[in-house]
Amino acid sequence: MPSSLEFTHLTAQGHAQMVDVSDKPETVREARAEAVVRMLPTTLARLMAGDLPKGDVFAVARIAGISAAKRAHELIPLCHALALSAVEVELNARGDDAVCIRTRCKLNGRTGVEMEALTAASVAALTLYDMCKAVDRGMCIEHIRLLEKSGGASGHFQAAPDALKEGCA
Repeated sequence: MPSSLEFTHLTAQGHAQMVDVSDKPETVREARAEAVVRMLPTTLARLMAGDLPKGDVFAVARIAGISAAKRAHELIPLCHALALSAVEVELNARGDDAVCIRTRCKLNGRTGVEMEALTAASVAALTLYDMCKAVDRGMCIEHIRLLEKSGGASGHFQAAPDALKEGCA
């Protein structure tokens, strides 16, 4: 098995390849990710009041995130198609100028779900931006990152507490 410092998507000659996971045991794997969308306080106020021209922004962004997680393999080269057993996308106001997006993906399988959780957070953030851009083109998507992953040979990972201060924490 390769060490955790090796790029498993590269052959010995440096060519890209899809990792063969057929010999790996199936285990429960879970990943959580986040993204933050910063905006004008007036934009967030209108968003929370439901006063934006495109409708229920949180509901649409949630569905977009879930759909994106299910299609991550179509967007990211060499990413395996996975039968996800759960996808959650939560959006919450943070302060008076930001929306925090938190995602969770889970499956019982041979490869992790980090890319699916990150894709869900990213696309939910992009959808929120799209639905609010008519009133605020200066929004900023930031702090897209993996918060935690569990399962598989590499074990458990959790972002350092200091690193969490910049995001949704």
